[in-house]
Amino acid sequence: MFIEYKAYNPQGNAKFLIENANRIITDYESQGFKLTLRQLYYQFVQENLFANVKANYDKLGDAISRGRMAGIVSWDAIEDKHRSSSLPDETMDDVSSALDRAQWFIDVNHWDNQECYVEVWVEKDALGNVIERACEKYNVPHMACKGYLSTSMAWEAGQRFEEKIDEGKRCVVIHLGDHDASGIDMSRDNQDRLNLFSRSMDVELKRIALNMNQVEKYNPPPNPAKQTDPRAKDYIKRFGDISWELDALKPKVIVDMITREVEKYIDIDVFNDAQERKEKLRGQVRKLAEKARK
Repeated sequence: MFIEYKAYNPQGNAKFLIENANRIITDYESQGFKLTLRQLYYQFVQENLFANVKANYDKLGDAISRGRMAGIVSWDAIEDKHRSSSLPDETMDDVSSALDRAQWFIDVNHWDNQECYVEVWVEKDALGNVIERACEKYNVPHMACKGYLSTSMAWEAGQRFEEKIDEGKRCVVIHLGDHDASGIDMSRDNQDRLNLFSRSMDVELKRIALNMNQVEKYNPPPNPAKQTDPRAKDYIKRFGDISWELDALKPKVIVDMITREVEKYIDIDVFNDAQERKEKLRGQVRKLAEKARK
């Protein structure tokens, strides 16, 4: 949505930034992705449109902000995963409308009858849109850890997995994080606390990204390793004094990674049976809505 609130005629570098931003945004929107500002920034770096330095990130953010105000960058183009709001839901004052809408809230647990129980965890909330896109195909439970899990979130996860283990399921967490001192250590921390709070060693944590083989394959732009991180010394000894962010990978690359990993654990016939049950239930609600309209 393009709405002009304040005149702005970008020139020089600002024009260059806005034109390329709109091109990249359009490309990713056609794939069904909405980028954060940081993801957009990394696409500029990846395409060698500018260097990976904070000053360029700030310039891009300023250009996007001014471009939105001028109606030359869409207000829907960039999402802010660090802000949230609580707004009133749409209301309905008749039964048929309520039933029409209700059918879309009907779902089944596609993992109830699977031999495996799988969750996808990502380090950053900013990648929530990408993870959701990857998980929706197979209705995989997923969450953004927002760094190290809080004690409450870790305990709740442990309880979920303890229940699934008691049901005889193979339990797997697919984890994605930055390739830096803390990002790598988070995989270790998640595994340790899953073992503790599930009171079992049977939860498998699979770190599928960002790993060094992917750094070598996709060549994401590097960042200096954070010297202030208490884990930096060990990280630098193993990998050198640079690090890489998961955000720098193209969203489709991340989606494909997750999909391939999930497909290792899912029985498609069981999944399709669950889909059929869901459609049958939704059909029953649609019939009720038709009766209510008569």
